[in-house]
Amino acid sequence: MEITLRKAAGKAAPRANWRASGAALAKYALLILVGAVFFLPVFWMASASLKDLQAIYTFPPRWIPTDPQWSNYAAAWNAAPFGRFYLNTIITTVVGVGAELLLGTLTAYAFVFLPFPRKDLLFLVLLAALMVPIQVTMLPNYLTIANLGWLNTYQGIIVPGASVAFGTFLFRQHFLTLPREIMEAARLEGAGHLQLLWRIVLPLSRPVFVTVGLIALVNKWNDFLWPLIVTNRINMRVLPVGLAYLYDQEGNSQWGIIMAATIFVVLPIMVIFAWAQRHIISGLTAGATKG
Repeated sequence: MEITLRKAAGKAAPRANWRASGAALAKYALLILVGAVFFLPVFWMASASLKDLQAIYTFPPRWIPTDPQWSNYAAAWNAAPFGRFYLNTIITTVVGVGAELLLGTLTAYAFVFLPFPRKDLLFLVLLAALMVPIQVTMLPNYLTIANLGWLNTYQGIIVPGASVAFGTFLFRQHFLTLPREIMEAARLEGAGHLQLLWRIVLPLSRPVFVTVGLIALVNKWNDFLWPLIVTNRINMRVLPVGLAYLYDQEGNSQWGIIMAATIFVVLPIMVIFAWAQRHIISGLTAGATKG
């Protein structure tokens, strides 16, 4: 009887190993497929930025350009005032991200550590704001900016997006996971709210801080519709809007030059994302089990 059981266990072990290997192989194949879906368009964009129009329309396509057209980058830079576009985008992005992080941090701190009436109700209102499409607020924001005389100004681009409920929500959820013992010990030492925030809460919240900052950075760097609406002067355009100056209305667009200009737009974000990616998962999952 014992010999029979050993034989049966010996036969079952290879089957289990084959199943585990097959599951792992399927998982890696799926990851490779998903990676290819995201990587191939970026690779094609970089490849097309080094081709002339004839090479881009060649079929079957050639992924590696045989005669790289490095002049596309110079032509793209000179086709529009990209230096000014970069300056406008950097100013609106840096100031906008800073304002969003500041307001989100202070609001989340108040929701978690300050007692005030109707706190839960106000938090529900904040969550409801996440469900409002941006198109609904576009017209009221524009009328407000126009009445303030902020059209074609940096503050007109920045202020409507300075407070975003999503960042406040992530900060609040993470702050709920912080050890209360450290906070109580700091209070016993005489620390005020600003000292608690600066010396304890923010150092313990670095992953979620970087995550919220990166999400805000990508959104504001790539924002097209709002800067297009509140600016009509070329010297106040940002990079995503500036790309439109390279398109030919009659359909004779030089796609190699347009792809080179697109590289100007996406390259800084890709570099920053590569630097900050290790914080993203830990930041997004922080406080996932807290209510």
